[in-house]
Amino acid sequence: MQQNLPSNQVRLNIQISPELKRKLAEVSTLEGKKISVLVRESIEENLKQIEKKIIEEKMKQAYLDLAQENLDVSEDFKYVDAESL
Repeated sequence: MQQNLPSNQVRLNIQISPELKRKLAEVSTLEGKKISVLVRESIEENLKQIEKKIIEEKMKQAYLDLAQENLDVSEDFKYVDAESL
């Protein structure tokens, strides 16, 4: 059975445990959302968290690199002040 999907969506088949399926069904009923919507929202949220961690790590590394560069520049000029005295 082929379902028509919106042009901006694709089908993804996954396998999950029966227990996870049961939990999804419970939450689906409580939230009034389809299981596919819950799964999509969960994936989107998880990916946002992963992307945030990646950006934070890149920023941390950039700050560490800049700090090291500042130390290197300071080392290069540490005797310059004494020369002008």
